[in-house]
Amino acid sequence: MFDNLKAMLVDAFGPLGPVIVLLALGILLAAATLPTLMKKRADPLDKLREQRTTRAAETKVEDLRQRGAADKLEKYAAFLEPQDADTMSASRLKMMRAGYRQKNAVRMFHFAQFALGIGGLVLGFAYTMMLKNQNGDLPTQKLILFTIVPAAAGYYLPQYWVQRRLQTRQQEIVQGFADALDLMLVCVEAGQSLDQCINRVAKETRAGYPALSEEFEIVSQEVKAGKERVQVLKDMAERVGVPDVASFVTTLVQSATFGTSIAEALRVYSAEMRDKRVMRAEEKANVLPTKLTLGTMLFTLPPLMIILIGPSIYGIATQLGGG
Repeated sequence: MFDNLKAMLVDAFGPLGPVIVLLALGILLAAATLPTLMKKRADPLDKLREQRTTRAAETKVEDLRQRGAADKLEKYAAFLEPQDADTMSASRLKMMRAGYRQKNAVRMFHFAQFALGIGGLVLGFAYTMMLKNQNGDLPTQKLILFTIVPAAAGYYLPQYWVQRRLQTRQQEIVQGFADALDLMLVCVEAGQSLDQCINRVAKETRAGYPALSEEFEIVSQEVKAGKERVQVLKDMAERVGVPDVASFVTTLVQSATFGTSIAEALRVYSAEMRDKRVMRAEEKANVLPTKLTLGTMLFTLPPLMIILIGPSIYGIATQLGGG
């Protein structure tokens, strides 16, 4: 079927017929999708943005300074950002968990996907043309493969990068959380308040665990700004997305609600975190022999079988040849 279709396209458009039809189909699909994506629903906050024009000049300058250079993509926001509120919230939360806290992080993520996808498509098309000039006619399957695969790789590369960064950041927080709790317990028992302890932990863990230090620094700054401490801690748990941190926040909230000793709660929870860290290490050690089984079978068993059975097979073959 592919050969017949390719022959028809070559007869109609020449040797580059399949590639031309493929590009035309892609452009047609993009043109059909753009009107739907470019539809921007009326945002009630637009009226508030218009009212900001009456503010003082220095406030406007500060606002422009915070928005950054990437706001050049503002006019493409309807195309580069999800229009569904739930999807937008989930995307923003994922970018925050990966460490990208800028206001336009979601917009830049989708722009990177779009740009790398188009760039991969162009490179794939150029590579296909080069192969076609060198080798002559190419099968339709190869034409599609060499054109689509780079575009798909470029499109999914930002998603892989963000997911990998998110996992690395969460792993770093998990590794340093037990040490941070021990330091916080020492500070509380030394007579410091919880806010002072959080600020101290943020400073001391900056060298070893920068991601965890950044989270504690955000908590400290939000509390200083006047935000309620319980809400700040809950926001931290949601922002980090680590079960250990969520349990720690629940412990602190319950301690503050029922009036129990924060030092005692930290002592119990820090001991539990140390036990969990030891259990994680033991789990990795127990899984290691299972992972080594495949390598042992591939690189140890075949040479052993050759050494044990090889001479017998050689002797049998020699006797049969002599007979």
